[in-house]
Amino acid sequence: MDSKLKVKIQLFGQLVIGPPGSGKTTYCHKMFEFYKELQRNVSIINLDPGNENMQYTPEIDVMELITVEDAMKHFDLGPNGALMYCMEFLEKNFEWLLKKMEKSSANYIIFDLPGQVELYTHHQAMRNIFQKLESYGYRLCTVNLIESHYCSEPHKFISALLLSLHAMLNMGLPHVNVLSKADQIKEHEGKMLFTIDYYTEVLDLQYLLDSMETKPEFKKYKKLNEAIVSLVEGYNLVSFQPLDVNRTESLARLRKLIDKANGYVFGDKEEQNINTMLACAIGAESSNEKYVNDYQPYLRE
Repeated sequence: MDSKLKVKIQLFGQLVIGPPGSGKTTYCHKMFEFYKELQRNVSIINLDPGNENMQYTPEIDVMELITVEDAMKHFDLGPNGALMYCMEFLEKNFEWLLKKMEKSSANYIIFDLPGQVELYTHHQAMRNIFQKLESYGYRLCTVNLIESHYCSEPHKFISALLLSLHAMLNMGLPHVNVLSKADQIKEHEGKMLFTIDYYTEVLDLQYLLDSMETKPEFKKYKKLNEAIVSLVEGYNLVSFQPLDVNRTESLARLRKLIDKANGYVFGDKEEQNINTMLACAIGAESSNEKYVNDYQPYLRE
């Protein structure tokens, strides 16, 4: 074989998004450590220009290019407007990011992204940045974190469903929705109207609508809630995977979903055998096994 023949290295990544407080930065840190234990060649890129409380050391940090504080100071913008400006600035300076990524030896990237949901629901800067990365060979997926306590209040859960669906459609990438902080489900279990699998599998949402009809404060929003539910059920795309970042088993189960979403399971990896790929296939696990592995650890005994 010609020694000059170049073999293209497969490049993978996950975009970690979610509302403020959903645990994105903690997730990035924990998943990074988990991948390291698997001998995966991984690094973290911080693309949140306002992220001042990182639990990890990013290989690339957008705050070297621009910060929210800089944008607020120089353009007299509020926090949200400054963040929008920063993302648009990053899009215009995409070559800065690309050159730094080309110098990295990692073939798997965790992107820690800002928490403002409008960046993923209707703003185009983030979508454009990652579409460009895809054109350079990165196989990406989005990991959307939603706090588990949303399950305890029907109106919040319906809102989370709408945001998740909108982000899935706008970003245009393979998508994994996650119920983060699943260890806190026990604290909210008494307020949850249904079992946890009702929320993760997004079963018949008419039951949620019916539960809100008894509360006067939601009556004037009845038609709006019905329209949102109809939209979510019409697309039939949203489901959730529970996650407790302090449980290795929980991280491992989410890893399988993410590896399937971005194609890592079919590429060069730490476990290269047909059984591993089959384990990621739909239907490879019985409903009873799924209940024991995904739900039982988070319920009261």
